[in-house]
Parts: sequence; structure tokens; C-alpha cells
Amino acid sequence: MVRTKLILAILATLITSGATGLWLMISERQEAQERRQKFFGSTKEYPTSGGEKMKIEW
Repeated sequence: MVRTKLILAILATLITSGATGLWLMISERQEAQERRQKFFGSTKEYPTSGGEKMKIEW
């Protein structure tokens, strides 16, 4: 009886720690992807009003 409870407790601990590790790994990948997009990505808005006119040089 005690042996069965011990095996179940160890099994539950292993499953819990494995699930936690997997969750942390997935969350770290998503954060890294968001940082990568923020750093390398460009803004989708290109303001064309205001500012200076282009000066043509010949």
C-alpha cells in the first residue's frame, strides 16, 4: 500500500515538473519571437504628410 502511494507520488511529481518545464520553454520561445519581431520589424505606418520637401541636387 505504501509502495503504491510512493510510486504514484513520484509519478505525479515527474508529470508536474515535465509539464512545467514544457510550459516555460514554450513561453520563452514566444517572448523571444516577440523581441525579434520588435527589433527587426518595421512600422507599417509611413507618414507622408508634413516634413521637408526633397531638394533636388544637380
